[in-house]
Amino acid sequence: MARPLSRRTMLGAGAWVAATVTGGVALTARGGDGPAAAGQAGQFGPAGQLGTGHRGPAGHLGHGGLNVVTVANRAPATSPFSVPLPVPPVLAPSSTTSDTDTYDITSRAGQEELLPGHPAEVLGYNGTYIGPTIRARVGRRVVVRHRNELTKDTAVHLHGAHTLAASDGFPTDVIAPGAARAYEYPNEQPATTLWYHDHAHHNESEHIYRGLHGFYLLEDPAEASLGLPSGDFDIPVMLSDATFDADGQLVYALLDEAGRTTLLTNGRPAPYFEVQARKYRFRLLNAANMRIFDLVLGRNEEFTQIAGDGGLLPVPARVRALRLSPAERVDIVIDFSRYQPGTQLQLTNTRNLLDPAAPVSQPVLRFDVVAATGTDTSRVPTTLTSLPALAPATRVRDVVLAFDTVAYSFVLNGKVFDPNRVDFRIRRGTTEIWRITNPVVPVAVYHNLHLHLVQFRVLDRNGAPPGPGESGWKDTVLLAPGETVRVQATFSEYLGKFVYHCHAVDHASIGMMAVFETYA
Repeated sequence: MARPLSRRTMLGAGAWVAATVTGGVALTARGGDGPAAAGQAGQFGPAGQLGTGHRGPAGHLGHGGLNVVTVANRAPATSPFSVPLPVPPVLAPSSTTSDTDTYDITSRAGQEELLPGHPAEVLGYNGTYIGPTIRARVGRRVVVRHRNELTKDTAVHLHGAHTLAASDGFPTDVIAPGAARAYEYPNEQPATTLWYHDHAHHNESEHIYRGLHGFYLLEDPAEASLGLPSGDFDIPVMLSDATFDADGQLVYALLDEAGRTTLLTNGRPAPYFEVQARKYRFRLLNAANMRIFDLVLGRNEEFTQIAGDGGLLPVPARVRALRLSPAERVDIVIDFSRYQPGTQLQLTNTRNLLDPAAPVSQPVLRFDVVAATGTDTSRVPTTLTSLPALAPATRVRDVVLAFDTVAYSFVLNGKVFDPNRVDFRIRRGTTEIWRITNPVVPVAVYHNLHLHLVQFRVLDRNGAPPGPGESGWKDTVLLAPGETVRVQATFSEYLGKFVYHCHAVDHASIGMMAVFETYA
């Protein structure tokens, strides 16, 4: 496998690409809901220009051009494990009927101490960095009425959900400032960990970064009957990263992956969480715009993966490490009864942004074990679910994730996103194989691919069968430079236009997205 390109190679390919992996260089769009990004014009040309005289696709970006800036993370010093892990509250329905629960959520600015002692402005659902959790039931309809009290358009995507096109959050199907919209979710799919986030094109990167994201947990009696940890022992955990100024305010700059060096766990830097000496289920979500997490527990302790993006795995997978690219979810069970009360066990990120071959050690979350109260009757059965046999595929499509040196943009199949162009037309009921490739040339950058509307199965990775953690339903798949992954999906439900895109959100925001349309 090729290593990501060096700084010298990146600079030769153009400043835009350099911004994705090199330390401190980023592109920031003028305007926005939040404070202006810190920094000054860099050596790559004036606003709207990338490299030496090359114009970026300013018309596509729609933000009046780009400024190249250098961003430094000047976050006030914080001690790891000095604040408790907050658990996002569960939202109560505004109303219920025999078959529908209705919720009300407002996108608005708020204040939250992301760093201890430093209230920061966030743009969140109901004004919080992590929106309220919705706990829905399979087969029971949910309506969420979203109101936009921000200064820019929003659109809400329930990531991983099977929904009508009108409720999928198409990037140009937006809620204007001061307006509202109702999204309907039928919840006709297996129980799983979903999440909702902004999807308004050009705005989604900054909005997600500043807080427009939340959990949507889809549950059903069949899963409950397995006896997995539940209730107070079923904890959603959102991972993200950020750049802060000296006052503890979020600083946003497009493509500033290397500058976002503060890791946040449920919106706090390296918090601690008191756990009883019993089994817990943790629903891990990577909500970072671009960062990949490599997670290990303690001194390489073993734990159990029970689910992925689309729900339960067929059988539990015993693992010692997890890799999560942006938007991926993994549900794990940790049995703390193996540890004496008083034990402190760390979850650590070992992923080095600039050189994945050189691991680092970044604290993510500390578990503080205390004595159990009562009897732990939860369990992890040897069989979790059965997956249907794959239907015969009638079409193979190729999807190439790359950088275009003419358009100066990340592209899919050589094209920058156009919401009015349909790249794939798919008849409802068709089963297809998508062969996804991330070439090393002209630059080597990690990407992933997310499909709206459907969950898929990973057939193989570089010709080899997927590992146990990718054996279930997926909606987002990671590709290292040089990798090819084949996935299979059946487009059996709703008609209309949907998108597929890289979920390194900054990449999608500048054009790494395309449209497919399902028809009868």
